[in-house]
Amino acid sequence: MDIIFIHELLIETIIGVHPWERDRCRTLRLDLELGADIHPAAATDRLENTLDYQAVAQRVSDFAAASDFQLVETLAERIAELLLQEFAVPWLRLTLHKPGVPLGAKAAGVMIERRRRSS
Repeated sequence: MDIIFIHELLIETIIGVHPWERDRCRTLRLDLELGADIHPAAATDRLENTLDYQAVAQRVSDFAAASDFQLVETLAERIAELLLQEFAVPWLRLTLHKPGVPLGAKAAGVMIERRRRSS
């Protein structure tokens, strides 16, 4: 399996459990690794034969902007579900960084791996 990746995608969302976190959007950083077969695209040099990472990035950004979860765990899980369903990737690894939390740290967050369930 090949991997198409997107690193350090900045997404805007309301996230957090504390009242001071919920009064404005925060910028989170997202890293994605998406399982794919790039052979058809490499053979044809055609975008429609691969996973369009611009479309993935836009969809994730739009989804995050419309959400208001309390936990990064919930946001990460929902983004993973969205990607597995809408882009039909067989596997993904997603890392979501919440900058400045905890105090004194560059970031905290979650890393998850998910596979599409067989039908």
